Amino acid sequence: MTTPPAGSGHPAAPSDGWSDPPCALARAVDLVGDRWSLLILRDALDGTRAFSDFQRNLGVAKNILSDRLRRLVAHGILDRQTAASGKRQEYVLTHSGEQLFTAMVALRQWGESHAFNTGEPHSVLLDDDTGTPVPTLHLQRPDGTTLTANNTHIEKLTN
Repeated sequence: MTTPPAGSGHPAAPSDGWSDPPCALARAVDLVGDRWSLLILRDALDGTRAFSDFQRNLGVAKNILSDRLRRLVAHGILDRQTAASGKRQEYVLTHSGEQLFTAMVALRQWGESHAFNTGEPHSVLLDDDTGTPVPTLHLQRPDGTTLTANNTHIEKLTN
């Protein structure tokens, strides 16, 4: 297991280590890239907090849900808190978990464009203030020109 960053308060790597240690995308996928973790995050971003609500919404086996929630808590993506009633535990997004919103929207928008047949109905993410679909995400330079895979590259750092 990789040593956690100083002061992080949670393990830096899955128990079996990183799949590609120097790659930020691989590390992110190691932490949140499986089906159930992504769907838990989707529901958490939509306000789900109780274990029973996650289980009902997702139809996932309780042991799998327990495992994924435990991992998301261990890696600082969710926090486990006592509900206001004091009778149950809730899972609340941390700042780190909330920062996954943009990545989740990008993945959703890719799905809207590429995972449905033309005219096939699907859910849509709406802006609460306007009631309109959230605009398609684009990466831009400060001058407004679009960044793509054709005009960016990954620089692998060496020690």
